[in-house]
Parts: sequence; C-alpha cells; structure tokens
Amino acid sequence: MFAELVCQTNFSFLTGASEPEEMVSTAAFLGYQALAITDECSVAGVVRAYAEIRRNSLPIKLVVGSRFKLADSLEVVLLCPDKPAYAELCRIITNARRRSAKGEYQLAEWDLKSIRHCLVIWLPGTCRQTNTHWGQWLHRFLFSRSWIGASRLLDGLDEQRFAEIQFLEQTFSMPVMATSQALFHHSDRLPVQHVLHAIRCNTTVAELGLSSQANAERTLRPLNKLNKLYPRKWLEQSTVIASRCQFCLSQLKYQYPAEIIPAGYSARQFLRECVEAGILKRFGGEPEPAIRAIIEKELSLISEQHYEYFFLTIYDVVQFARRQHILYQGRGSAANSVVCYCLEITAVDPRQIDVLFERFISKERDEPPDIDVDFEHERREEVIQYIYNKYGRERTALAATVISFRFKSAFKAVGKALGFAESQLDYIVKNINRRDKVMPWKSQLADLGLDPTVLKVKQLVYLVEQIVGFPRHLSQHVGGFVISAGPLYELVPVENAAMAERTVIQWDKDDLETLGLLKVDVLALGMLTAIRKTFDIVNQHMDSTLSIAHITGLGDDRQVYDMICAADTVGVFQIESRAQMGMLPRLKPRKYYDLVVQIAIVRPGPIQGDMVHPYLKRRQHGETVNYPSAEVEKVLERTMGVPIFQEQVIQLAMVAAGFTGGEADQLRRAMASWKKNGRLNLFREKLVNGMLDKGYAPEFANTLFDQIKGFSGYGFPESHSASFAVLAYVSCWLKFYFPVEFYVGLLNSWPMGFYTPSQLVQDAQQHDIAVLPVCINASTWDHQMVFVEHQKAIRLGFRLVKGVSELNLNKLVSVRPTTGFSSVDEVKKQQLLRHNEISALASADAFKGLAGNRFQVRWNIMDGQSELPLFGQDTQTELFSLAPDNTENLIEDYASTGLSVSHHPIELIYQQPQFRRITLAKDLKQAPNQSVVHILGCVTCRQAPGTASGVTFLTLEDHTGNTNVVVWQSTARHQQQAFLKATILQVDGILERSPEGVIHVIAGKLTDCTDILEQLRVSARDFH
Repeated sequence: MFAELVCQTNFSFLTGASEPEEMVSTAAFLGYQALAITDECSVAGVVRAYAEIRRNSLPIKLVVGSRFKLADSLEVVLLCPDKPAYAELCRIITNARRRSAKGEYQLAEWDLKSIRHCLVIWLPGTCRQTNTHWGQWLHRFLFSRSWIGASRLLDGLDEQRFAEIQFLEQTFSMPVMATSQALFHHSDRLPVQHVLHAIRCNTTVAELGLSSQANAERTLRPLNKLNKLYPRKWLEQSTVIASRCQFCLSQLKYQYPAEIIPAGYSARQFLRECVEAGILKRFGGEPEPAIRAIIEKELSLISEQHYEYFFLTIYDVVQFARRQHILYQGRGSAANSVVCYCLEITAVDPRQIDVLFERFISKERDEPPDIDVDFEHERREEVIQYIYNKYGRERTALAATVISFRFKSAFKAVGKALGFAESQLDYIVKNINRRDKVMPWKSQLADLGLDPTVLKVKQLVYLVEQIVGFPRHLSQHVGGFVISAGPLYELVPVENAAMAERTVIQWDKDDLETLGLLKVDVLALGMLTAIRKTFDIVNQHMDSTLSIAHITGLGDDRQVYDMICAADTVGVFQIESRAQMGMLPRLKPRKYYDLVVQIAIVRPGPIQGDMVHPYLKRRQHGETVNYPSAEVEKVLERTMGVPIFQEQVIQLAMVAAGFTGGEADQLRRAMASWKKNGRLNLFREKLVNGMLDKGYAPEFANTLFDQIKGFSGYGFPESHSASFAVLAYVSCWLKFYFPVEFYVGLLNSWPMGFYTPSQLVQDAQQHDIAVLPVCINASTWDHQMVFVEHQKAIRLGFRLVKGVSELNLNKLVSVRPTTGFSSVDEVKKQQLLRHNEISALASADAFKGLAGNRFQVRWNIMDGQSELPLFGQDTQTELFSLAPDNTENLIEDYASTGLSVSHHPIELIYQQPQFRRITLAKDLKQAPNQSVVHILGCVTCRQAPGTASGVTFLTLEDHTGNTNVVVWQSTARHQQQAFLKATILQVDGILERSPEGVIHVIAGKLTDCTDILEQLRVSARDFH
C-alpha cells in the first residue's frame, strides 16, 4: 500500500501540469490509499479534488496540505490530521501571503515554530551542511511530527540523494517516507510541465537547461514500480501518515457574524420584525391572504434551513445603501421572494410576478439561497468599505476568480516558450479567425506563415490545446464577499489582491458552493448609476421624488411599450443590443412579464435549444399547446410550453424524469460546466430513461435533453430576468418621458452599457434633441441638461475630452467668471491647467467662442510669446490664418472627444460622387424586399454569438441611423481583412425584411473604405 503525500496540481501555478480532478482520479485508479494535494502555499485546488472524489465515489482518501519554501534552503510539506491542523495551515498560508505582494509569499521561521497540529514532511536537498542545519532545527522544534520525504527520480542523482537521506535518518532519528513529489498525473504531461516552467521563468524551453525536469518520473507511478524503487518500510510509512490524517473538508462549518442581531433578539425574531416592518412600507398594511401565506411559508423555510443570518446580512448592507442614497437592486432566486421584497432588497413586486416563490430557496435541492445585489457602479466601493469596516479584515474578504489560459494568452505564451518570435505570434493572434466554425484555428496557420508539417508547429498546436483552460493565477471576484463570525483565515487562507485595500480568499464561487459556504454578492451595475443620475436631474428641475418604486407602481404604460415594440431602445437596459432590437418587433412585449421573457429569450440557451421559434409562433398565432402531462404543464404553462428559463429545465428533470433534489443539483452544475468538461452527457441515460419510465414519448425525452444541452453554460435564470426587467422598464420609461435627462445620465455614467458616447449622441440627435459641443465658458466636467429657446438640450462636458484632469477642470470652472472667460490667455493665466490640457481643449474646439478655429488656438498656444511682457499688449495678432475644413474638423473631433456633433463621417463621404448610389439607413424602409442594396457605415459592433453557426452580425452606422448586417462564414473567410479590420465599410448585399418590418442586409461584397478617412478613430464593440 502507498499514499502519495506530496503532489502539486496546476494550482501551483506554472509548476503543476495536471488538474486536481485528474490527480485524484488517477491515484484512485492506481490503487493508492490516499493522495495529498499540496500546492505551494495554497489550498486553491483541494475543493476540486474533494468534489471529484465525492461526485464519482472514488475509493481514495484526500489529504489536505501545502508545500512551502523557506529562504530557498528548506522545503517542507504540511499536512492536516484534524480540523485544528487545517485552521493552523490556513493561518500559516495567510500570514505568508499577506507579507508579500499578490502572487508571492514569504514564510518565516516563526510560522513553522508555531506549529502545534500539522504534520511535517521535510524534503531535503543534497547539501550536507544545509541539511544538517535544518535537521537540527526540525529535531529541536518539530521532531514529534516530522518525517523525511525520499524521492527516487532516476535522474542520476538518486545514489547521492539516498545516501544523504540515510545519513539524516540515522543522525536525527527521523522516519523516512517515500514520495514521487508528483507534478502531473501521467508521464505524457512532461512537455506541458516544461512549457509551464519556461513561461514561469520567462525564457524558452531550450534555455531551461538543468533546471527543467530531466524525465517524467515526477508523476503518479504504478504500485509495482514503486515497490521496486523504494524500501517497503518507506512505502508503509506514507500510509501511516495518511491514516493519521482524518480531516475532511465536509467538517468545515460556516457561521455568520452575530453583531447584526440586536441584544435580546434571536435571529428568527429579528428577521420577523424586519419583515413585518417592511410589510407596512410595501403594502400599507396587512397584505392579502395569499401574500401573507407566502410570507409565512418563506419565513418557515428560511428558519428550517438556518438562513436568517444570510438574509439579515444582505438587509444590513442594503440599508446602508439606502441611508447613503445609493441605488441598488437585488436579483436571484431568493431575491425575488416576498421576504426580500419586504426587506427592500428587491423592487420586484410579488403582485406583478407570482411564479417564483416556490423556488426561492430549493429545500429539495439543498442549494444555498441566491441573492446578488447590484449597486451603482461608481459608488459600490462605498458599500465594500462599509463591509470591511463593519466586520474587519480578519473576518471578511472577497471570493477568488480563477484566471485561466484562453486561446490568445496560451498561444502567445506557449509560442514564446518554444522560441517563436513574438512579432510572428502577435501577427498570427491578430489575424486568426477563432469564430470560423468550419476552418479551425489550426487549419488557418498555413495561410499565416506556419507550416503545420514542421515538428515545432505540431508541438505548438498540441501544447496550446493542452494548456487552454489551465489556471494562470487567482484574481478577485467581481463582488462576492465571504463574512465569518471568527477569523476567516481559520476557514480558508486569505491573500492580498492586486488592488490596494482588497483581500481575497483562495477559493472561487464554485468551491464555496461545493462546500455549502455562503457569500454575499456586492456587484456593480452602470445602469443603476445612470438611472440615479437621471432621477437627480428630473427631481432637481421638477421638484419631484422620482424613484424605481414610483415608476413601477404606475403600472404598464402603453406608450412606453409602443416605443419598446418599435425597438427604439438604444441606451436602455438589457434590451438595447442589436439582437434584442431584432426580437422586440417580433415578440411585441406589452406587459412586465413579457419583458422578463424578452430578456431571457435572446440568449444562447433558448436559441441553441431551438425554443425561440416555437414560442413566437404560439405567441403570435395562438397555436394550441399540448402538454404531455399535468406536471409538465405546471412548469411550462407560463412560457407557452417552451422552457425558456434555467429553473424550468431543472424542474422538468425533477417532475418528468424523477430526479432527486441532489441529482437535480448535480445536473445544474453539469450544465454550468458542460462546455468545459462535457459531464452533462453522463446524465443523458438517466434523464431519458427516467422520462420513458414515467410514460413520456422518446421524442419528448430526447428533445428535452437537447434543450438542456442548449442551456448548458448559457441558460438565463428567471429570477435574474425578473429583476433585470424592472430596470429595463424603468430605463425605457425614462427614455420616453425624460429623454434629455436620460441621455445626460447615461453619458455621465459612461463607461457602461452597450453603446459609446458617439452612438448615444447620434441617437439623441435622431430624436431631435440638440447637442451642444464642449465649450470653455458653458461646459462643466459632467454633461448637462440646458435650455435653448425654452427647449431642453444636452451640453457636452469636459469629461469627453481626452487628456484632461477632472480635478483641474473643476478648479477652473470654480473660478470661471459668470460672464465667462474673455480669451485663451485669461484661461492660461489662472495657472490651473497644464499646457497639454489647454492644447487638448483647443483640439476639442472648446475655445471656439473665444478665438476662432482650433488650428488658430493651437498655433497661439505653441507660439507662447503673448506670455512675455514685451509682447503682452499684442495678443490678438493674426499669426496663423489656415482654417480646418469639415473633414479636418471631423477627424479632430473624433481624435479629441471620440465624437462630433457637427458632422457624421458618412455624411461627408456620402457627398462624394462615387458613393451616390449608397442607400442610407433611413431609406432602407422603402427598398423592396430581396433587392440588392449598397450601404456604407462606420462599423460600431461586431458580434459572433456561439449559437449563430459561424454567422457574424455587424452594425453599420451612418448619419441617419443603424443598419444590421448579416455576414455568413464563407463571406467573412474570403474577405477577412475587410471583415475584421475595416472602420468604415461598404456592404453590397441583399435586403431582407421580416413580416414585422425588421430589416437585415445579407452581406455579399465587403469593401474596406477606411482609407477615405484613415485618420478617423471610430470605436467598435467587437465580439463581446
């Protein structure tokens, strides 16, 4: 028998070459008694190994541990025999990590001296003097819990290594145990390990020399080979250690902090009191009996699952936001409970949507409650610091996100490690079309200068495919907080994040979910910032108190839905993309729940599952829906017999295939990771047979499984869609009734959303809203709503100008005379702006009202002689008379602010004779269906959904509107340069008009016209 107790996975970043799951599966297959996952100063991979063992009932014990280096002369592995030892290990890792910058650690002797519970495996080197020193040290401080780890690696040093180990064993009376110090689960991963090593050392594999692994012996080796390599007592000693290690991750229990509960209350009593107070606010008194019954049911379920602290923690956070007037919105299955509505966590009124209550906490599936809270993206940091200040950094940290190699990063890193020139790698990465479903990237290499028959190129392809998906480093989660009653580092190690004042744990959200540990999601949403800023403008000018609750309380507004059905949704939330705009005239939402469906249906899940067309047919033409059973009807009735939401798919597995709660939870996880590991196929037989056993037709069973595959990794939850629909409707309401204020709020919240400031300004102008340029005497840092001849207009702010400081511009505005500055020199004399900032303002034509054109101002600034006393009286001398033409003004506008309020690029190009046959966006409505059209526009968006069979959707913008272009894969492949690189593109194609009036142009010929205005810088949203 044997236990491998020194094993590093690919969570020893750029060192280990196998995943934790591969390690435990292989160890179990080989008949090992136990396997220790001992990544360097980390436990980041242990939960994945634990989940793999539990998921597949593997006959192997998992030992938790970690490997450390001290001053490059001592290497030890610490193992956890019990829970106190695990807490001790987490503390040691936390201390070592917190002493150093992100990604590094610094172990101190004190960390090892303080060990009282962990077991120690010493991995000595070959230097007698160093070994003697540390042998004495370990004998003095940790003798009763220390072993010597012996490795036979067949690298020519085994004789020297074994002689040293025998000397240490005899000198210090330490027992010896055998270990392979595994870095990979199979010998064929050696090339991968070499490449990872080279990437870590920022060199090539050829230059690694003796520092690289000499052979593939640091793998999980068969027992018969180990018996030949090691003395029996050394092998047996590994199992002795393993038998002492009884700690399991299932022993970890999570406790929420108690200070959120006032003295004299239990958690249950305080939650009840908060909910009852919320009932009065939300319902104005006792709610109707049906609502009261749901509240009681939810409170009972919360109590049974012991989730009171979780709900009260969220409640405490959102109450802070309310006190600080920070807009927020809760979402998730639990967030759409009536309890959360009463706690003011969500604005989703249970009287508007009554289909979510039974699923807000899944008792049957034993899932933790799902509540995400979105806050204004510009003010979320206030909420984060509130949490840190309230609970202290010892008890709270952000969850981790595992950053993995994706194709581009893997290709460049592996190519560099193999010795390819960086310039060649950059060229290939930029020109390879990963969205081509017919011609994979490997087949494109020959056209890009790499001969696929050359061994080095074959190695590049193989190693890139191996490394894609490997973890690269840990980063911080977007907002998932873990808060504990005691020191968090006794539950999981904590380390520094790259961002100052942030700390992260070593587990990601999936790890936390596996162990049933709860996190509080504090997320950022730009639309909330835009809505709040819009509210501020409206309330300031109308002396009103506009709010989300006020708007939703008004009920469904017919005029707002008319605007939505017309796809006039640029800038609004969720339904603003070109794909959503194409669906709106077809689905024709007329009420709140229609928006819930609309948001979820334009997703890869429903599209891949072929659910969109059946739903639209039934909605538009009233087709009768035949349900195979009453149970299925209950699940699908609200969506006309079509599973559109993720929750419906899980429910169908339970009611139609007889899945238990635990099996349904496994199915949900398999769906989430289907694209990564293909585990979903393991459920096919059980799902299909379960439905057949219940009397369902084979066609229904197979169709349902195909739909589930379509949802995998892409399905959108109804609970999230319900919350998003509230914000979608509110943003549409604001755009319809207060368009100027809404555009100003959007522009002042940028960067956010789907559209650039240029596109938002274009949309505003197409709605007959005047947009005024940046002006030194009228603008502030933010954009403003102003009145021009009693009409609302938008005055652009200094925030648009590239290269200027908000602090300096605000200082300048604070000293600006009420009548404005009289000259550029007066601005310069304030000495508040740097020279380059004045030049940037000149380029943006902000001085137009003072000194003519931008060329003149820049010349005067560069001349600088007016600042000298001798020339002080002659500041108006004409030194430069050349004025820019319209094209030059346009280029300058885009270069300095990213947009132009005077001209659109296509407006100028359209005046040239060769483009007179071009059809403008506004005129496409009059063009016959299936006719040949020629269109020209700035490419503002390229989208290639994974569902679109290689199709790419382009958006071309001209001065009259936007045109949707469909580019088939073959068209894109044969005209790749124009397809991928054009800023201004001419498309000759066929116009297609749907029965609902949605227009697309099917691209034929693509012509890159960028050179006509080659200095123009137009931003495009490419492949998001």
